[in-house]
Amino acid sequence: MTRIYKILGREEWDRAKAIGRFDGSAVDLADGYIHFSTAAQAQETARRHFEGQGDLVVLELDTDDLGPGVKWEPSRGGDLFAHLYGSFDTEHVLAVHEAPLGEDGVPALGDLS
Repeated sequence: MTRIYKILGREEWDRAKAIGRFDGSAVDLADGYIHFSTAAQAQETARRHFEGQGDLVVLELDTDDLGPGVKWEPSRGGDLFAHLYGSFDTEHVLAVHEAPLGEDGVPALGDLS
Protein backbone atom coordinates (compact mmCIF):
# COMPACT_ATOMS: atom_id res chain seq x y z
CA MET A 1 0.00 0.00 0.00
CA THR A 2 1.49 3.32 -1.12
CA ARG A 3 -0.31 6.62 -0.67
CA ILE A 4 -0.04 9.09 -3.53
CA TYR A 5 -1.42 12.59 -3.94
CA LYS A 6 -2.95 14.61 -6.75
CA ILE A 7 -3.06 18.41 -6.55
CA LEU A 8 -5.85 20.00 -8.55
CA GLY A 9 -8.35 22.83 -8.58
CA ARG A 10 -11.50 22.45 -6.52
CA GLU A 11 -13.57 23.04 -9.66
CA GLU A 12 -11.85 20.10 -11.40
CA TRP A 13 -12.56 17.92 -8.38
CA ASP A 14 -16.21 19.01 -8.29
CA ARG A 15 -16.58 18.08 -11.99
CA ALA A 16 -14.97 14.69 -11.36
CA LYS A 17 -17.27 13.98 -8.41
CA ALA A 18 -20.29 14.86 -10.53
CA ILE A 19 -19.42 12.18 -13.10
CA GLY A 20 -17.76 9.74 -10.67
CA ARG A 21 -14.44 9.70 -12.52
CA PHE A 22 -11.30 11.83 -12.87
CA ASP A 23 -9.75 11.75 -16.33
CA GLY A 24 -6.96 14.23 -15.61
CA SER A 25 -6.14 17.92 -15.59
CA ALA A 26 -5.11 19.70 -18.78
CA VAL A 27 -1.41 18.86 -18.23
CA ASP A 28 -2.30 15.21 -17.53
CA LEU A 29 -4.32 14.94 -20.72
CA ALA A 30 -1.48 16.54 -22.70
CA ASP A 31 1.11 14.15 -21.21
CA GLY A 32 -1.06 11.04 -21.53
CA TYR A 33 -1.13 10.14 -17.83
CA ILE A 34 -2.25 11.52 -14.48
CA HIS A 35 0.60 12.99 -12.42
CA PHE A 36 0.87 12.07 -8.73
CA SER A 37 3.36 12.83 -5.97
CA THR A 38 4.30 11.01 -2.80
CA ALA A 39 3.86 12.83 0.50
CA ALA A 40 7.56 13.71 0.42
CA GLN A 41 7.29 15.13 -3.12
CA ALA A 42 3.97 16.97 -2.90
CA GLN A 43 5.11 20.28 -1.40
CA GLU A 44 7.82 20.71 -4.05
CA THR A 45 5.26 19.84 -6.74
CA ALA A 46 3.00 22.55 -5.31
CA ARG A 47 5.85 25.05 -5.36
CA ARG A 48 6.93 24.25 -8.93
CA HIS A 49 3.56 23.86 -10.61
CA PHE A 50 0.88 25.56 -8.51
CA GLU A 51 2.47 28.73 -7.10
CA GLY A 52 -0.05 31.57 -6.97
CA GLN A 53 -3.01 29.30 -7.66
CA GLY A 54 -5.78 29.35 -5.12
CA ASP A 55 -8.75 27.09 -4.41
CA LEU A 56 -6.75 23.88 -4.67
CA VAL A 57 -7.32 20.51 -3.06
CA VAL A 58 -5.09 17.48 -2.67
CA LEU A 59 -6.57 14.05 -3.32
CA GLU A 60 -5.14 11.12 -1.37
CA LEU A 61 -5.24 7.72 -3.05
CA ASP A 62 -3.68 4.30 -2.61
CA THR A 63 -1.80 2.79 -5.53
CA ASP A 64 -3.30 -0.63 -4.77
CA ASP A 65 -6.78 0.76 -5.58
CA LEU A 66 -5.68 2.10 -8.96
CA GLY A 67 -4.51 -1.14 -10.50
CA PRO A 68 -1.79 -1.89 -13.03
CA GLY A 69 -2.12 1.47 -14.79
CA VAL A 70 0.18 3.03 -12.15
CA LYS A 71 3.79 3.25 -13.28
CA TRP A 72 6.69 4.69 -11.30
CA GLU A 73 8.78 6.72 -13.71
CA PRO A 74 11.74 9.09 -13.33
CA SER A 75 11.07 12.80 -13.47
CA ARG A 76 12.88 15.87 -12.14
CA GLY A 77 16.24 15.00 -10.67
CA GLY A 78 15.67 11.30 -11.34
CA ASP A 79 13.03 10.96 -8.59
CA LEU A 80 10.38 8.35 -9.30
CA PHE A 81 6.85 9.70 -9.58
CA ALA A 82 3.60 7.76 -9.87
CA HIS A 83 1.85 8.17 -13.22
CA LEU A 84 -1.56 6.67 -13.86
CA TYR A 85 -2.19 5.69 -17.45
CA GLY A 86 -5.95 5.96 -17.39
CA SER A 87 -8.68 7.45 -15.24
CA PHE A 88 -9.74 6.70 -11.69
CA ASP A 89 -13.12 6.45 -10.05
CA THR A 90 -13.73 9.12 -7.43
CA GLU A 91 -14.75 6.41 -4.97
CA HIS A 92 -11.03 5.52 -4.71
CA VAL A 93 -10.18 8.88 -3.14
CA LEU A 94 -9.39 8.22 0.51
CA ALA A 95 -9.28 11.86 1.61
CA VAL A 96 -9.47 15.36 0.21
CA HIS A 97 -7.09 17.85 1.82
CA GLU A 98 -7.33 21.63 1.63
CA ALA A 99 -4.36 23.45 0.08
CA PRO A 100 -4.62 27.13 1.02
CA LEU A 101 -2.10 29.58 -0.36
CA GLY A 102 0.69 30.38 2.06
CA GLU A 103 2.11 33.87 2.52
CA ASP A 104 4.77 33.01 -0.06
CA GLY A 105 2.11 32.24 -2.69
CA VAL A 106 2.77 28.50 -2.56
CA PRO A 107 -0.09 26.17 -1.63
CA ALA A 108 0.42 24.90 1.92
CA LEU A 109 -0.25 21.19 1.92
CA GLY A 110 0.17 20.48 5.60
CA ASP A 111 1.12 17.03 6.82
CA LEU A 112 0.30 14.42 4.18
CA SER A 113 2.29 11.58 5.69
